[in-house]
Amino acid sequence: MFRLTHDPIDYHALTESVRNPHCGAVVLFLGTVRDLTGSRVTVFLEYEAYAPMAEKKLAEIEAAARERWPIGELAITHRLGRLEVGEVSVAVAASCPHRGDAFDACRYVIDTLKELVPIWKKENAPDGTGEWVHQSK
Repeated sequence: MFRLTHDPIDYHALTESVRNPHCGAVVLFLGTVRDLTGSRVTVFLEYEAYAPMAEKKLAEIEAAARERWPIGELAITHRLGRLEVGEVSVAVAASCPHRGDAFDACRYVIDTLKELVPIWKKENAPDGTGEWVHQSK
């Protein structure tokens, strides 16, 4: 399951959605808005996406992860729009029979999402300036 949303991410529900009786491990990754990038202060972020391509890439990432690991369930959610410091911008939850696979699958998904999915982030500074930046690891 994957989705783009303008609504706050309910990571508790996301975690519950991947629980599976055949899986003994559930891993959750949360990406949150931080107030510093290097020495640059950030007061809020703005995310935009080209939804049709982003959803296609998310589906490809999910399929690739399922080929590599024995995933029971997988959920990926990325927020769009304005996010304040501390808010969750992205969540990935994965369940697998064993923890090593669940950790590896979750890391692969978030790292690959950051590299391939057309989602753009604008860091906004206290002085009112903003800069669009490439998402990175």
